[in-house]
Amino acid sequence: MKPKNIILIIIVAAVVAGFYYSFTGSDTSEAYVARIEQVRTEKDNSFRSADDSPFGDSIEFTGLHYFPIDARYRVNARLTEINPKKPVVLPTSDGREKSYLEYAYAEFTLDGVQNKLLILEIMDMGPYRGTLFLAFADKTSANETYGAGRYLDVKKVPGATSITLDFNEAYNPYCAYNDTYSCPFPPKENVLAVEIKAGEKTYH
Repeated sequence: MKPKNIILIIIVAAVVAGFYYSFTGSDTSEAYVARIEQVRTEKDNSFRSADDSPFGDSIEFTGLHYFPIDARYRVNARLTEINPKKPVVLPTSDGREKSYLEYAYAEFTLDGVQNKLLILEIMDMGPYRGTLFLAFADKTSANETYGAGRYLDVKKVPGATSITLDFNEAYNPYCAYNDTYSCPFPPKENVLAVEIKAGEKTYH
């Protein structure tokens, strides 16, 4: 199996597992922590050995850095689908632009603050067309976490009115490790006024 496919399988497995547990309610504290830790270990192993890892021969890989796993940052958000949907153009780290389509708003309360995130849908032709994209920044950005924001994988469920956002699974885009990559910045709506002390920290 190609390394690129292995990385994709790891990410998909994490999303599916999180989605399953959010509906079954059978995710114990020990099982939850073990699942997140396993995904992190597998990602480290993949980044260390995969041919398409963002860490090339000139960039030493010493392991990714994370906040401690904290179930408080696994939130249930109210999902409001956007209609009619409009295109959204995001600037990227290499000075280009990337177009998406509005999909829905996810609203949740954290630390007494009401938060609202814009979830986008990928428009590009190819295998990811129609899948969702969520980029965000928060008060840890450019300090404890990558300054250009982090990403969170979310699953499209037609007709759903709620969604589980697990910020313990927040991760850096590839341009956080290697500036040869092109990474979209979060939309202005997704710059949160709270600290999200969960998920991946800055690498460097």
